[in-house]
Amino acid sequence: MLQAENLVKKYGSLLVVNDVSLHVNKGEVVSIIGPSGAGKSTLLHLLGALDKTDSGRISIDGIQLNQLTAKKQAAFRNKHLGFVFQFHHLLPEFSAEENVAIPLWINGTGRKEALKKAVSMLEKVGLGNKLDNKPSELSGGEQQRVAIARALVNNPSVVMADEPTGNLDSTNAQTIHELFLNLRKELTQTFIMITHNEELAKLTDRILIMRDGRIVEERINH
Repeated sequence: MLQAENLVKKYGSLLVVNDVSLHVNKGEVVSIIGPSGAGKSTLLHLLGALDKTDSGRISIDGIQLNQLTAKKQAAFRNKHLGFVFQFHHLLPEFSAEENVAIPLWINGTGRKEALKKAVSMLEKVGLGNKLDNKPSELSGGEQQRVAIARALVNNPSVVMADEPTGNLDSTNAQTIHELFLNLRKELTQTFIMITHNEELAKLTDRILIMRDGRIVEERINH
């Protein structure tokens, strides 16, 4: 479903991603771990077309991302990719329901239909009772669940998560881990996530270990 071949990314003379190739199957949950500075976030940004490769190819659902114009890449991201970051990036003046509806509004879905889908997704992540709450009225774990609902509302091909539990205590982190696995089961959702959390990594199907810009090891979890 996702295929990346020989990805290279440099910043000046610094080689951050060094000839990385990987594939991810539909419905698979893959974690990427490794020390700080290993190139994990840069790799995720390349896979999600948030940053440009210096060389290499990425295809998602058979579409070659690096052959698209910047405008078409942005449209592809909005429709086919979901992103969850360490910081939830919710808009403070909008309710949970409105925050989740934003990607749908961007791609032209009508207000009523977008809010209906947003409600359905918030119910899936266990926040059906917090639709009207603004981010400041939600706990850290709830804010991150709103961000996950927003990432999923477009039914993306893949959700890319960068340290999704990095700012949460262990109880909330555990809840988010279980949520990812339930969503994979319920929606056959594909996830690629970067984490420093060993417990989360062990719950995923495969662990890719990065060091010095390369994938140096792959572990399959059973």
